[in-house]
Amino acid sequence: MLTDTILNESDEQDLFEHLRIVVDKGQSLLRIDKFLMHRVENASRNRIQNAIELGNVLVNDKPIKPSYKVKPADVISVVLHHPPRDTEVYPENLPINITYEDDDVLIVNKAAGMVVHPGYNNYTGTLVNALVYHFQQLPTLPGNDGRPGLVHRIDKDTSGLLLISKNERAMTWLARQFFEHTINRRYLALAWGDLEQDGTVSGYIGRSINDRRVMAVYDDEEKGKWSVTHYKVLERFGYVTLIECKLETGRTHQIRAHMKHIGHPLFSDATYGGDKIIKGTTFTKYKQFIENCFELMPRQALHAQSLGFVHPTARKSVYFEAPLPADFEAVLQKWRKYITGTVEQNA
Repeated sequence: MLTDTILNESDEQDLFEHLRIVVDKGQSLLRIDKFLMHRVENASRNRIQNAIELGNVLVNDKPIKPSYKVKPADVISVVLHHPPRDTEVYPENLPINITYEDDDVLIVNKAAGMVVHPGYNNYTGTLVNALVYHFQQLPTLPGNDGRPGLVHRIDKDTSGLLLISKNERAMTWLARQFFEHTINRRYLALAWGDLEQDGTVSGYIGRSINDRRVMAVYDDEEKGKWSVTHYKVLERFGYVTLIECKLETGRTHQIRAHMKHIGHPLFSDATYGGDKIIKGTTFTKYKQFIENCFELMPRQALHAQSLGFVHPTARKSVYFEAPLPADFEAVLQKWRKYITGTVEQNA
């Protein structure tokens, strides 16, 4: 199992990033610089090569050359300098699309492209920065520092509903529902391929051994966390299928990784291979049509459509929906027209 551990040194040493990687037993031979590019946050290949040449990258406690190829079970130690980082979340006057609000909860309809909370490369302009500006003293879950109000997350380029807690009691109440998987969450997704029937995808989700930015599905519980997604076919377009996904668990990139795993990556999902033609003809007209769709929606076709939970004060089930955003709706309309035109030509 690949493990990355940040080693906390004291005072002066805090100016350095210490990373220890135990290479997975299934790792194929790969140049050390290429291997580290996918495992060291914000590190360019040039920065990694410089670190190797300066002896700041050790394999099995020994300096290596830039041409060294990583092998299974290698232990890699990396020391890279970085400046001190201010981790405080600063309030920013950013617009928030509020679907519902009361004294306990806030339902936000997040636009695609907005990062939910501060992190690598995104320390400002996030939803949390906006929440801190608009609302005072939002609660924080234990171990969730810097993410006030959040009881769950959705990806940057996923649109739709996000549930926010406004006080400690609501946070505790809602966190338990997420932990027990009793929150009712449904997503709309456009997946590549012709899905003929409803289905369920399950498996252990964990970081890919080839690229830590990507999640993969394994059958080994030591490689990830158990995950289950149920999907229902809503509309077929021959080359792609509109589906509704119901989450039984809530893992990172769950729907995206699950659909990739069964050979149906989400339309326009660059991270999981959906930003190229997976199914269809080689005709120029079709290729141009797909490019036009990608241009309309340059992000994964995934929308958190509905959210249901038991309210912390009313103790009754509540349910909220968010309509499809304009980019998603526009792509669906283009597919409907394209398929209708194709059928008429072949009639």
